[in-house]
Amino acid sequence: MSPVQTALKGLVADLHERGRLRVWSLVITFFGDAVAPRGGRVALAVLQDVMGRLGVEAGALRTALSRLAADQWVMRERAGRNSLYALDGHGRHAFDQATRLIYAPGPPDWDGTLTAVVAPPGIEAREAGRALEALGFAPTGPASWLRPETAQSADAGGALAGLLVLSERPAVVPPGLADLWDLAPTAAAYAAFRDAMAPLLASLEASEPACLLDAAAARTLLVHDWRRIVLHDPGLPAELLPPAWPGDAARDVARRIYGHLSRPSEAWLDRAGLPPLVDSAAFASRFGLADA
Repeated sequence: MSPVQTALKGLVADLHERGRLRVWSLVITFFGDAVAPRGGRVALAVLQDVMGRLGVEAGALRTALSRLAADQWVMRERAGRNSLYALDGHGRHAFDQATRLIYAPGPPDWDGTLTAVVAPPGIEAREAGRALEALGFAPTGPASWLRPETAQSADAGGALAGLLVLSERPAVVPPGLADLWDLAPTAAAYAAFRDAMAPLLASLEASEPACLLDAAAARTLLVHDWRRIVLHDPGLPAELLPPAWPGDAARDVARRIYGHLSRPSEAWLDRAGLPPLVDSAAFASRFGLADA
């Protein structure tokens, strides 16, 4: 067994030891990372190969695909005797929103603008708060919230309806502003990711994967674990983050591993019969690799 296979074996074991595996989420990761850039359509046999390498049984995969189809993430198509799965409209939209966060080269750019939101009398503050906090706002009181407006900030849209909203660039950013967000769980998740992926990075820096399918499976697992953290990160700009923020080191690990896996995993996707990349330049810029 090669060093890469040994590292991958350990990561797959960890994946299954966390509790009941959400196979549908793992499938979504593969679609978003590998299938969407190639047009959004993939044969069932390809899914079975990758998921099987990650220890997912065929029955569990079929159940996950049925759930995703019912939830309008994917749709099933027939091509002769083959089954194909394609991204539905809902799935495409969700991937477009998540991609810029998952593959960002670093914390978002910020021009210093802060948005303050207040719920006036007559507005249910608890319900408004749930919607706003899901969009990266932090509570500053029982009926008020704050968010730095960055290049990656989600569109608040209807969540601001009926609320008092003020956006401006203060001359001085209040010290300790980041304390409004509970960053401890996110920091711990980044540190755990960095440590868990360290053996895989070391093995890849010593030698490239001998098996192309291993590269595709490892890349799927890398992005799966990474996106679970990033999509729950409040996305604060570097100016507000604490010193020695573990997200920086974790992102560097993700970037380096992705760089090592991109070529062999893309070669496996080519051999598996997927269409070519729709936008090779956009793919090359993931994690800022094109600028490295």
